[in-house]
Amino acid sequence: MNKKFLIVLVGATLAVAQTVYAPKGKPAQYTAPHKPHTKLSDLMAKHKGQKSWRELIVNDKHLKSEYIYAQPGFQHPKALHPDTREWWVILEGEVRFDLETVEPFTAKKGAMVQVPMQTFFSYEVVNGPALIFETNVAGAKTIYAERKDAPPMPGYDWAPVQMNRAKGQWLRDNKPVVYYDEIARKIESKELRGTIRVVEDDRGAANFIYGYNSKLPPLDEKNRGHYHPEGAEYWLILSGQIRYPIENVGVVIAERGDVVYVPANTFHAPRWWGDGPSCRLAMNGFPQIAHLYDPH
Repeated sequence: MNKKFLIVLVGATLAVAQTVYAPKGKPAQYTAPHKPHTKLSDLMAKHKGQKSWRELIVNDKHLKSEYIYAQPGFQHPKALHPDTREWWVILEGEVRFDLETVEPFTAKKGAMVQVPMQTFFSYEVVNGPALIFETNVAGAKTIYAERKDAPPMPGYDWAPVQMNRAKGQWLRDNKPVVYYDEIARKIESKELRGTIRVVEDDRGAANFIYGYNSKLPPLDEKNRGHYHPEGAEYWLILSGQIRYPIENVGVVIAERGDVVYVPANTFHAPRWWGDGPSCRLAMNGFPQIAHLYDPH
């Protein structure tokens, strides 16, 4: 077999690019609630006049993400997830978080917040309405500190139990909160380079991908990019515009607050777009998801 090798840096690990033969299934098989492009402007129009709302955006076999719009005083009671890490992006407003082992803090617009498994957390919207993008592993369960806070859950009863737990295991350079502006500044000053991992767990990851269209090579319309053989990938646009040619879908231009979703087996080629800096938060169920590139 003819082999071509290319040394690339993935995180802190050297990876070798090699020609191989991979299965390629049918592309762009979308099932509800998933769609190629969810526009934030459409969601805001859909829920116009509602003081609070929640919209499911992703719920596949790996991850679940929802948009939450809430007024001051909205609270998530003290709870924990037994086996999963949850994370939030604050698109608008301010949210007061209380995470076990960390001093309480107010997360403002541009904050990316997370809590590890088996760690109590609560939060409250303060000082005006907030728009929050919430993500956890598919099928994640919530355990409440108080029975009165546990909501009805079809097919389940709420049982008092004892739990041995290892609270506050951040690990892998995960941090309670990081800010868009802080990471962008470090990339601009060359303190940080490339893709920045802001969330990493065994069953979920979020990567901060920041840059400029003007600094890329000329657009190659024939380049299909890559696909993922075992899972979907999706992106929350944090700033600017991102261009996505998606196999069997066409070209999508997404803006801040939009979500783009690409199923497994589907070629796509994300590219920073427009004038000025652009940034996407890439999410998938594998910390080191395989990228299978178009060899054209």
